[in-house]
Amino acid sequence: MPGNTFGSFFKLTTFGESHGVAIGGIIDGCPAGIQLNLEAIQQELDRRRPGQSAIVTQRKEADEVIFLSGIFEGVTTGTPIAFEIKNQDAKSKDYSHIKDVYRPSHADFTYQKKYGHRDYRGGGRSSARETASRVVAGALAKQVLKNISFHAFTYSVGELSLKKTVEEIDFSLTEKSITRCPDPKLASKMEAYIKNVRKQGDTVGGVVACVIKNVPVGLGEPVFDKLHAELGKAMLSINAVKGFEIGSGFEGTKMLGSEHNDKIKKDETTNSNFSGGVQGGISNGMPIYFKVAFKPVATLMQDQKSIDIHQQEANVKGKGRHDPCVVPRAVPIVEAMAALVILDQLLLHQARKEFNL
Repeated sequence: MPGNTFGSFFKLTTFGESHGVAIGGIIDGCPAGIQLNLEAIQQELDRRRPGQSAIVTQRKEADEVIFLSGIFEGVTTGTPIAFEIKNQDAKSKDYSHIKDVYRPSHADFTYQKKYGHRDYRGGGRSSARETASRVVAGALAKQVLKNISFHAFTYSVGELSLKKTVEEIDFSLTEKSITRCPDPKLASKMEAYIKNVRKQGDTVGGVVACVIKNVPVGLGEPVFDKLHAELGKAMLSINAVKGFEIGSGFEGTKMLGSEHNDKIKKDETTNSNFSGGVQGGISNGMPIYFKVAFKPVATLMQDQKSIDIHQQEANVKGKGRHDPCVVPRAVPIVEAMAALVILDQLLLHQARKEFNL
């Protein structure tokens, strides 16, 4: 089955290419009777849109979402919700030089080999522009999950990393900086670093961390569909993601079991949260905490060696409008995908409880 649909109960199918007429999606399984704040959904898109600051791609897209069905008088009807976002500032000529050339670490080579034909304009379907549709669906999911909060933020850019613990972070500071790092001093350093990398025609990666609060106990399935496995799949489906860890992650391998175990207290909370809010694949009521690693953007404003479709050596010119670091714009995407997972699992959990009755 083609992988354009995400979710089991709350489903999102996305469509469109970077330089096509539009991108968009169809949401199926949204409960009826949900009063929506459409302005809040647009605000989430604005957090992801290109051209929003000096450290992102300067492609100018309003990214205005237009809902086509499934909403009447601002309330969900229970029928499929279709929406679209017009592409208004696509400059396809910027990509004519790669029509027959494979860019290093892009999807050009794999798409060509898999399908025998590819849309080279901005990467076509493999472009991160597709993630705007995810943000729309995630923003809608957040409004269904009224009591659950999602807090993603820039944890690191290159070697610059946040030193504060999750408990010490003031999430209200995240949107105060164009880097979306909730530490003002570190945010300034990150901004300067990204700008310097851009001047060199290069790119840099980083890590987005996310905390989900007020998740009820019991979400997630015990074997193959563990909650952290579903979150991992969601995050690894985002463009440029190369790593996912939850709770203590790889650092937990350096600890003893006596240090790592989260002791349960009488109020059913735990004295630590190395599990990241998930035990045995099921949410335990503690905040869910995970990190997502983003590689450096593959498009450089430098010449790179590669091959063409005839297996001949070729030179790839650095052209077009691209992010020197995707991490700041990835923050709302991580939140969106997390919301899609939690809502999908919550609907599954509720269906099981009703069936048992």
